[in-house]
Amino acid sequence: MIKFGTGGWRAIIADEFTKTNLRLLTAGLCELMLSEGLAGSEVCMGYDRRFLSKESAHWAAEVLSGYGFRTYMVNRSSPTPLIMFVTRERNVPYGMAITASHNPATYNGVKVFTRGGRDAVIEVTEQIEARAAQIDPAAIPSIDYDLALEQGLILEENPTNDYLDCILDSVDINAIKKAHLRIGLDPLYGVSQSCLRTVLTTCRCDLEVIHDMHDTLFGGKLPTPTTETLIPLEQLVVDRHCDFGLATDGDADRIALIDDNGFFVHPNQLLVLLYYYLVKYRGWEGDCVRNNSTTHLLDRVAEGFGFKCHEVPVGFKYVSAKMAETGAVIGGESSGGLTVRGHISGKDGIYAAALITEMVAVTGKTVSALYDEICGMYGFWDYEDGDIRVKPERKEELKKLIFENELIPEFGKSISRIDRTDGCKIHFDDGSWCICRFSGTEPLLRFAAEALDRDVARSYIEAWKEICMEE
Repeated sequence: MIKFGTGGWRAIIADEFTKTNLRLLTAGLCELMLSEGLAGSEVCMGYDRRFLSKESAHWAAEVLSGYGFRTYMVNRSSPTPLIMFVTRERNVPYGMAITASHNPATYNGVKVFTRGGRDAVIEVTEQIEARAAQIDPAAIPSIDYDLALEQGLILEENPTNDYLDCILDSVDINAIKKAHLRIGLDPLYGVSQSCLRTVLTTCRCDLEVIHDMHDTLFGGKLPTPTTETLIPLEQLVVDRHCDFGLATDGDADRIALIDDNGFFVHPNQLLVLLYYYLVKYRGWEGDCVRNNSTTHLLDRVAEGFGFKCHEVPVGFKYVSAKMAETGAVIGGESSGGLTVRGHISGKDGIYAAALITEMVAVTGKTVSALYDEICGMYGFWDYEDGDIRVKPERKEELKKLIFENELIPEFGKSISRIDRTDGCKIHFDDGSWCICRFSGTEPLLRFAAEALDRDVARSYIEAWKEICMEE
């Protein structure tokens, strides 16, 4: 019943996300570590604000203690990137974060990290799954949390200052101070609010904050920053005359931006903005990395600077691996996750927020003006995306139709090539493209498309939906 997706193991609470399954997953990791000769090693553990997250972290730590491993427990709800940072800084072989990231409030889950603070690759998660499937739940050893704490098997600490100092050391604080920026913040009831406040107030920014209280139901909305969930932030930016607005998802590994006019800046645009800033204004050199559902404008910007944009499958572990291989400046996804060379290998919404703030301060330009500058040089393409919910039986039918029978819609235009590395991505002769792929975190079939005309991009998605929704 434990199956990792592109962003960890996630399941509905009381359905598959249960204490029993959490213990099984942890035991599977313990068995893997024992097979790797890591007996007695330390594991970093953290949790977000979701229902049962803290309790789940304690249940996992009890199993780690039972197997003889030590747990470094971050003793308060924290951003996932902080857990990755601590995993790297303490040089431990594995880390765990109890979170379902941007999934609905009915979900919880586990993200596993490997040495260096990297997202666990599929070879690791498959071993955890396989070992967990062979374990008898009744035979899992464990030690009561409070007893393990007394015995020194669990160490509780708050490493937030070290994480924030690392971020502050990486940005131009003086430039930000001089800019006297007013920023709207929307943590979406997640774990970013304390860290974002600390970073930005240290830089003397004037903050307007909404949705910062603890609410395990996330205000009745998805804890993911989209055009629908960020309407209040858009209004805040306009009403309070903010320079821009920032939002993060539930566990703060994704970032979203509202520009100076109160308009949602798509993560595609944000990734382009930051790459352009780092190369042109900071003078960095290097390639960039994106997944297969992210804008190709990034490719054109990279080419304009004499560099290359590398495409990888969906899943940030592929982005970080390609960045390590190529020494890329930045890597990211159309869902709002990104990281920059020299920082942690995983997504970090807190760091991205600090970098966006520096970008506005150093350039002296509004977000909208800076993006217009980029499009004036490299062209403007419209990006559209969408999804449909699919039942398990329909998913199997569609897998056969699309990936075995290689069914594609009739687009009525010339196709240059089709890539089925991850989903089905169709490239057209005019440079436009579209993709259809199954989500690795939710029961959804996702679509994305990019073309010179928005109606054309939408037509690609509608064509996909038409064949996928047929009974």
